[in-house]
Amino acid sequence: MEAAARQLKLEVKDFPVSRPEALAATFAAMSQERMGAILVRRDVLVIERDRAGIAALAAQHGLPAMYSFREFPDSGGLMSDGANLNDIHHRSAAFVSKILKGVKPADLPVEQPAKFELIINLKTAKALGLTIPQSVLARADHVIE
Repeated sequence: MEAAARQLKLEVKDFPVSRPEALAATFAAMSQERMGAILVRRDVLVIERDRAGIAALAAQHGLPAMYSFREFPDSGGLMSDGANLNDIHHRSAAFVSKILKGVKPADLPVEQPAKFELIINLKTAKALGLTIPQSVLARADHVIE
């Protein structure tokens, strides 16, 4: 990410959050820093516990945000680009089934996600005053209108 940002002459700043109570202050700090956009990384313990709350904080501070999973745009976030969680869970179930049938876990291959999707929430884009280019919309797997 940092190498791509350098090529585009963009600055990357990290705003780590280790507990849910710090989210509001962190979003306020990003807003004060006048961040042009944010990438919300996956964090099961802090971020994913309150998807709608995270999306609301981003909107409240006028921060266009991209997330890792479609559940965020479904909850009001701007967009996501990442692995399809349903597909991951389906593949995980297949591994569990094989193990329960006697296959040794060490004999199973390591798999990476195979199905990725771009989801765009046009309602959120409009609320942020953003126009998503048609070329980006055409690439989206799902557009929330």
